[in-house]
Amino acid sequence: MVHDSVCGMERFGCVVYTRYTEVMPLDYLADEVYARLVRAGCVAADEEASDLLAAAPDEATLAKWVTRREHGEPLAWILGSIEFCGLSILVDERLYVPRLQSEELARRAAERLPRDGCAADLCTGVGAIAAYLGQMAPNATVVGTDLNLSAVRCARRNGVQAIVSELGSSLHSGAFDVVSVVAPYVPTEQLRLLPADVQRFEPTLALDGGADGLTQLRRSVFDAQRLLHAGGWFLAEVGGVQDRMLEPVLRFAGFDSFSSWHDEDGDLRGVCAQLI
Repeated sequence: MVHDSVCGMERFGCVVYTRYTEVMPLDYLADEVYARLVRAGCVAADEEASDLLAAAPDEATLAKWVTRREHGEPLAWILGSIEFCGLSILVDERLYVPRLQSEELARRAAERLPRDGCAADLCTGVGAIAAYLGQMAPNATVVGTDLNLSAVRCARRNGVQAIVSELGSSLHSGAFDVVSVVAPYVPTEQLRLLPADVQRFEPTLALDGGADGLTQLRRSVFDAQRLLHAGGWFLAEVGGVQDRMLEPVLRFAGFDSFSSWHDEDGDLRGVCAQLI
C-alpha cells in the first residue's frame, strides 16, 4: 500500500482510491488480498481474506487492515470481534483472543450446567465461554473473573457479569455447579515456540503458565474445590501431557470421574472432573 499525503489517497496495488467512497463489494480485490496474506505467512489466508473483504466498509479501510495483518496483528483485533460457538464476541486490542479449541470446553461446560444453576468462568478474558454459558442457560447465574480490568470491561460488553478477581478468590464457597478455566498453560520455556505474531502481540501474562505450565491451573483446582458443591464439575483447558500431570492434583483435591478430550488431530485440549 502507498499513501499519498498530498491528495489524501491510498493505493491498493495498482488501484487508486479515495478515503470517501460509497460502500461497495470489494470482491475484485480478493486475489490480491489473499496473495498478500499468503506472503505474510498467514496459515488460513483464504478464510482471513474472506473475513476482511466481508467486513471492510471501503477500500481504504481494507488496505489498512491488510497491512496490519501483514505485520502480524491478530485478525480479531483488526475486526473487533471473533465468532465463538456461533456467537459474535467483541475483542479489544491487547487482550487474549479466544481460540477455536476452547469451544469444546464451552460446550462440555454447558452440558453440565443446570438450567437454573451457577457457573464461574475463571480467567474469563473477553468472556467468550461465560457468554456462551449464559446463552445456553439463560436462567442460570454465570460470572466471569479476571485480574485484567480491561478484560473485565470487554467481557461486560459481551453481556457477561464479570468482576476483577484473582481466579475465584472473590466468589462464594459451595455455590457453583460448574467452574471452567482457560488459564495460561504454556510452559515458560516453550513460549519461544509460539507463532511469531502471538509472541509479538498477545499478552504474555495470558500465555505463560510457569515452569511446567500448571502454575495457575493448580491454583484453579483448589479454588474450584472451594467454589463447587458436591457433584459440581471442573473443566480446564490443557495441552501436551498436562492431563497426566493434573489428574493427581485433582484427585488429591477430592475430584473423581476424571476425563480428558482431544481435537481431531489427536492433540490434548482439556480435562474434566467432578467434585465428590
